[in-house]
Amino acid sequence: MRRMISTRFLLAIFIAAVLATAGLVFAHASPGQPALAPHPFAAPKVTQLPPVILWAWERPEDLSAIDPNTTGVAFLARTVFLSGDTVSLRPRLQPLRLAPGTQVIAVVRVEVGRSASPSLSPAQLADTAHVVAAAAESPGLSGLQIDFDATVSQRDFYRELIARVREEIPPDMPLSVTALASWCIGDDWLQNLPIDDAVPMLFRMGAGAREVSLHLSGGGDFRAPVCRQSLGVSTDEPLSNLPAGRRLYIFSPRGWTPGTAQLASQMVRP
Repeated sequence: MRRMISTRFLLAIFIAAVLATAGLVFAHASPGQPALAPHPFAAPKVTQLPPVILWAWERPEDLSAIDPNTTGVAFLARTVFLSGDTVSLRPRLQPLRLAPGTQVIAVVRVEVGRSASPSLSPAQLADTAHVVAAAAESPGLSGLQIDFDATVSQRDFYRELIARVREEIPPDMPLSVTALASWCIGDDWLQNLPIDDAVPMLFRMGAGAREVSLHLSGGGDFRAPVCRQSLGVSTDEPLSNLPAGRRLYIFSPRGWTPGTAQLASQMVRP
């Protein structure tokens, strides 16, 4: 028999939605927003996003000085923890200030328990999909992004999770995922997933970082077409000779300031 979602779990989802609505300033994008030239593999919904997206993680952030015509914000909306057969939720608790008209993407981070491996059961899958998709209910969103460093043994679960989230969110909402660089260079498992964009993470890569850097600096590109629209980079790990014409998702290990945000917006190669 399918495990019922507890009252406490449903209450956590409700509180998270209230906090997201109350703590963030959302607005529609300004008209005439410049965009990158459409990539041959770009999904139409993704081409409407600005060329620079700043990741705002779990800390107070004031991004009210950015130019919404060129820069958007992907904010950590909630973190979902999988442990044993349970699903728990931690909503965003830190304030985020945005410039009027900023396009925003809600990011859901999925983490697995260290003390108890997730069961990856059908019940856990259904509960996880529900709480991830619920992040898309915040008003004024321009997209939903899932951040899950799934291992090989967790890929079937992740595939089904993405498919279920796609079914639960509005059909016109862009759905993206962050992707390990190895998923995009020598792996085919991202093919045929119902996503609009996979963002290769080109920082904190660990083993294989040198090979990835050499591959890109030598003019190589990502094997998976869905990985050829955007790049994930960090302000403290500059890379040279990145593929041109890609949207940049930019992470900063420290809080954003008007100066660092402005420098980040200049990193895009046309």
